[in-house]
Amino acid sequence: MTKAILFPGQGSQYPGMGREMADSFIEARHVFEEVDEVLKQKLSQIIFSGQPEELALTENTQPALMAVSLAILRVLEKQGKLKIRDIAAYVAGHSLGEYSALTAAESFTLADSATLLRIRGKAMQQAVPKGQGGMVVLLGADLDLARKIAAEAAAGDICQAANDNSPGQVVLSGSTEAIARVAGIATGHGVKRTVALPVSAPFHSELMAPAAKTMQEALANVEIKSPSLPLIANVTAMETSSPAEIRRLLVEQVTGMVRWRESVVYMENKGVDNIVEIGAGSVLSGLTKRSSAKISTVSLERPADIEKFLESL
Repeated sequence: MTKAILFPGQGSQYPGMGREMADSFIEARHVFEEVDEVLKQKLSQIIFSGQPEELALTENTQPALMAVSLAILRVLEKQGKLKIRDIAAYVAGHSLGEYSALTAAESFTLADSATLLRIRGKAMQQAVPKGQGGMVVLLGADLDLARKIAAEAAAGDICQAANDNSPGQVVLSGSTEAIARVAGIATGHGVKRTVALPVSAPFHSELMAPAAKTMQEALANVEIKSPSLPLIANVTAMETSSPAEIRRLLVEQVTGMVRWRESVVYMENKGVDNIVEIGAGSVLSGLTKRSSAKISTVSLERPADIEKFLESL
């Protein structure tokens, strides 16, 4: 069985995530303690028992989700006496999850990843004044139709496909005015349903250009090692192990579309028949099932999940 290990992105967070791992394993506690120290903030308290609104602040959500994923990974590796390169062929992550994936594959240190995601979260939040951008999910539209709807809704503003998540699920991102026009236009094109996302900024759109510049500067000052197993990158839906290319793609990713559906197809074509989602929730497992009938999924979030998974190896 050929495995890929996946790491979730924004939207998977919830208060209390990772707490059972931290309560049960010292390896998990060490991850949260290091992230707290690096960020000079008790982020772990927000993760374990904070208010949803505080955790949902982008500058908190991004390092928080990475910390939870890496805490679970450290437990998996310690309990199984293994490294992920021993059991998987690829890593991938959805948006901020790419940083988790690269940290898991030892391209980034945990400290650098936490610092970069704090910078990224703040930069993305500050790129567009609050209330001047948004995102909406199209349910029942493929990418070509989604792009057509986005072009019509733009009407001189910015509106573009931000996430091609799975067949029939594409997210648009853009100015508040353009996003407000999407629902009516989508209905006219026979789209089943539109759902406005509870986000405070138009991620993965051209409006994030200031954040991309910030990340270009931040990434220039961080060492990126060759990953221990290839990364399937969001913006190309192809594998890479080149530090220089990874650096470039992480900058492009801020304004570029997350090509998740294509990434799953790429994995399938490379012989992946099992994905292991490590982190909060099981969003990526659901998207994978909708994109491939051949790939089985398992989500690792709690101690019992790890025990069961290790028994299956």
